[in-house]
Amino acid sequence: MHTLRRFLMWAAAAIVLATSTAQAVEVGDVVALPDLQLLDGTRVPGDTWRGHPVIIATWASWCPFCALQNPRLQKLYDATRGTDLRILTISIDANPQLAKDYVAKRNFTFPVAMETDALCAATGPRKGLPELLVLDAKGRVVRKEVGEMLEDDVADLARYAHSNTP
Repeated sequence: MHTLRRFLMWAAAAIVLATSTAQAVEVGDVVALPDLQLLDGTRVPGDTWRGHPVIIATWASWCPFCALQNPRLQKLYDATRGTDLRILTISIDANPQLAKDYVAKRNFTFPVAMETDALCAATGPRKGLPELLVLDAKGRVVRKEVGEMLEDDVADLARYAHSNTP
């Protein structure tokens, strides 16, 4: 039994090392979002995001810093409706029901997708939680934030709603 456990631990470590060779997306990189299905069942073609500035925020229901930042993202989402700015949040919860319950309990209405292999390929591995990317209308990363953003900093992201370029 110990031999099997040791083998499984080594195998898991090898998988982590093999998958960690992908580089995280950084400012200046271009991100093309794939077709997505949101938690509410809405299917969103990848080209929906093209030609618009996009904020992509990655979070988890168990993350205390995400719990502080997500209400700020909701305020931003409400304040920028009807503008060119698009907001997409990505839950990394292992169980979609946890994300659905989290969103429902807090009355969040921003779009939520579950993390998928295609999203990981587009945005690269995370460096922490929460993580936020701002894309310009051409899909170029113009800002990256790792860790909780304060209320004023999140509110300042509204400036991207008024222009297709930063």
